[in-house]
Amino acid sequence: MPPEIPEAKIDTTIPHNARIWNYWLGGKDNYPVDQEMGEQIRSFFPEIVDNAIADRAFLVRTVTHLVQEEGIRQFLDIGTGLPTHNNTHEVAQSAASDARVVYTDNDPLVLAHARALLVGTEEGATDYVDADLRDPEAILKAASRTLDLSRPVALMLLGVVNFIGDDAEVRSILDRLIEALAPGSFLVVSHPTDDIDQERAHQVAEAWNERGTPKLTIRTAAGIEALFDGLELLEPGVVSCSLWRPDPTEVGDTRPVAEYGGVARKN
Repeated sequence: MPPEIPEAKIDTTIPHNARIWNYWLGGKDNYPVDQEMGEQIRSFFPEIVDNAIADRAFLVRTVTHLVQEEGIRQFLDIGTGLPTHNNTHEVAQSAASDARVVYTDNDPLVLAHARALLVGTEEGATDYVDADLRDPEAILKAASRTLDLSRPVALMLLGVVNFIGDDAEVRSILDRLIEALAPGSFLVVSHPTDDIDQERAHQVAEAWNERGTPKLTIRTAAGIEALFDGLELLEPGVVSCSLWRPDPTEVGDTRPVAEYGGVARKN
């Protein structure tokens, strides 16, 4: 059953990214309109579910690396999406119970669920900010209530930059956010790409943009790598999310997905 959230705040007649992503990941926080759009896209791009799963696994591996290998204890996760398995605070605080995580999203359904479900450890802290990526000043001001911005922070932008189509606007937002973070901070980005299958990637974008919200932009691998300009990319650079330091597999090779990701350090 769809979640019982005040209808005045949520338009259930228009598919929404967070709810469709939730549907692909097997969640229940979505509506028939989201399921219909999810199935429409899956009908010509069945690998989209693999993209969603790979993106979540990328989150787990990057957060684990940042906590265990880089000593990061603070995370600013913008474009959180609906809570599911292995949320950022769960991964971070399982490795370091004192980790502090601030989630940011501008969707009322996400807000309602985040307040109820995104509860962290007593030693650490978990907070939620109702704000838009396009307003970095508001995000930084609110996040500073929980995070010490004079110390390193991991800025997580998973599957959210692709909802801003103007490259100059994206650059301005990233510059402002990164400028506010201390040296030793990290930027983590995942983003859909057309480098693996250009025709079908743009078919997904066209189908989505005809009915869904917010509007989707597909970028090349080079365009995604440019998001890290001025930062030190960790190996293996910007690659398919499934190929960023993959866990050992018992049988066969890890298959690339049309979702690229990278991790970079601010020196």
